[in-house]
Amino acid sequence: GLMRVRCFTQDDAHIFMRPDQIEDEIVRLINFIDRVYKVFGLEYSIELSTRPEEKYIGDISIWDKSEKALEEACHKAGHECKINPGDGAFYGPKLDFHIKDSLGRVWQCGTIQLDANLPERFDLTYVAADGSKQRPIMLHRVIFGSIERFIGILIEHFAGAFPTWISPVQVKVIPVNAEFQGEYAKEIKDYLYENGIRVELDDRNEKLGYRLREAQTSKVPYTLILGDKEKENGEISYRLHGQQETTTLSKEDFLAMIKEEINTKALRK
Repeated sequence: GLMRVRCFTQDDAHIFMRPDQIEDEIVRLINFIDRVYKVFGLEYSIELSTRPEEKYIGDISIWDKSEKALEEACHKAGHECKINPGDGAFYGPKLDFHIKDSLGRVWQCGTIQLDANLPERFDLTYVAADGSKQRPIMLHRVIFGSIERFIGILIEHFAGAFPTWISPVQVKVIPVNAEFQGEYAKEIKDYLYENGIRVELDDRNEKLGYRLREAQTSKVPYTLILGDKEKENGEISYRLHGQQETTTLSKEDFLAMIKEEINTKALRK
């Protein structure tokens, strides 16, 4: 449903610059988009869409310069770009960023679009170093495209098993028996919550296996299992999503470990 919403939110920005600033600004934007996609572990390729055969505006010489500036900026940023002839907008060429999810599906998200038309239509000018009035160049830039659609892509990419730093619930605390370890489980839950961890306590009157399976199917990154031994020693035992083995740590060491994972935005394989 997130792929075809009734209305959507775009992260659209417009940058105005002198013609001699075009290449450096595009390099900066490509590096910005690269940083954002790498945070999520998304691979991508870049396409350069050039002047349409007809129904375009502006001089061909300006189109040629704009296309060359986009291509050279792409190379300067250390990337190759595939030429997509004739697929530019009627007012200017563009770089399209096609991201690939974990299943190999390709989604078009980011765009850097050169536009010499709107500054002309708005009669925009700036005062150059020699005191003359000059027309700026405009860049449209989008990184996510549609925020809702990008979230849908992330859900598909991670198959719902988000890295700890994105996950809505980062830790599920499960006492083996709420009657005996319930107070200790609540103490651990409060300790993690007060230290900024998104945590839930599952102390329902259900079998341990049932609650563990539910935590696994909910794809919570960390499940804490608290029994008599953990309560006596003031420790926690945790199980990672998708794994069967448990590891025992002090609550301080566990907090330090998960904080490090969140702060570094680690991507678990």
